[in-house]
Amino acid sequence: MEILILAVVIALVAVGAISGLVVSSRKKKQLPPTAPPSTPTITAPPAEPQVGEDAAPTAEEPRRTIEEVALPDAEAALESPVAVEDPVVEAPPAPEIEVPEPTAGRLVRLRARLARSQNTLGKGLLTLLSREHLDEDTWEEIEETLLIADVGVAPTQELVDRLRERVKVLGTRTPADLRALLKEELVTLLGTDFDRAVKTESGVDTPAVIMVVGVNGTGKTTTTGKLARVLVADGRSVVLGAADTFRAAAADQLQTWGDRVGARTVRGPEGGDPASIAYDAVKEGIAEGADVVLIDTAGRLHTKTGLMDELGKVKRVVEKHGPLDEILLVLDATTGQNGLTQARVFAEVVDITGIVLTKLDGTAKGGIVIAVQRELGVPVKLIGLGEGADDLAPFEPEAFVDALIGD
Repeated sequence: MEILILAVVIALVAVGAISGLVVSSRKKKQLPPTAPPSTPTITAPPAEPQVGEDAAPTAEEPRRTIEEVALPDAEAALESPVAVEDPVVEAPPAPEIEVPEPTAGRLVRLRARLARSQNTLGKGLLTLLSREHLDEDTWEEIEETLLIADVGVAPTQELVDRLRERVKVLGTRTPADLRALLKEELVTLLGTDFDRAVKTESGVDTPAVIMVVGVNGTGKTTTTGKLARVLVADGRSVVLGAADTFRAAAADQLQTWGDRVGARTVRGPEGGDPASIAYDAVKEGIAEGADVVLIDTAGRLHTKTGLMDELGKVKRVVEKHGPLDEILLVLDATTGQNGLTQARVFAEVVDITGIVLTKLDGTAKGGIVIAVQRELGVPVKLIGLGEGADDLAPFEPEAFVDALIGD
């Protein structure tokens, strides 16, 4: 019995061993034979012939490994970093450049505006002269009318004396005769022998330099901007110098005027040295080949000695480039005789060559034109007749008188 059990166990063990060998043999048949592990290679394509070379077959290049083909050279990557484009920032649109209206005949176009404010001087005189009997009381009224209009004492006496003489000789006085007589005498009093043209040509090979002076409140910076428009309208290229560094936003104001007509503005920090800015403006004008350099100066109260000293310094510094062609004094016509006081002080420091009268449409004291010319011996060259950009007009005595007395 024991022998039988031992035989059965041996038989089972033998069957298990045979089954394991069969399964192992089948697995070996299903798996393909594998090559020993090695790094696969990639063969680079043959180099193409260069221009001018024969397209002859080339020797096979040495084969490179995957790492050599696929991995970039670290140093080359560092030397040639990937370029990153800067974000595109659109520049603000350039201001639209305006084309100022021509200056020729501008005073005639502004005649109605001037006439409305000058009835006291022109129409008042005509009314008095038209009286049937010109007694002493009437002549005193004529004299008073002229004084109220700020003609000045000496010019008033001169005009009354001439009118008395000519009326006596004339005899019969029709309205047309009186108007012609008054016009002739007023034009004579204003002066026809003055050179009223603003000098825009230099005697040397540099731009003409115009310096604008005056106290704050007269419209000096605005007048400088309007003058730039006058010059551009007459075909001149302009550079502006913002040398009024003491008044807040004066440079911004001037630059706005310049941008509107395409004139560049040279400016510096607020409170900076005015003479330095004026010097740089002339320097830039020379570099750009501009026709005219306009310099706006500081305008503190005329009683401040410091301002007068500063204006003298600006003048001396600018003249290192060449002579100043114009020094224009801006006066507010509504200030009357006080304007004459300002004129005297400025004339002592700088050589005034011309007067700009602003706000002439807002006063009946048009006689200031006559008085300031007599006081300084220099002509009124420009007059301001409103707040509009083109309301600065070259002064023309005949057109001015026509507007005073009407048709």
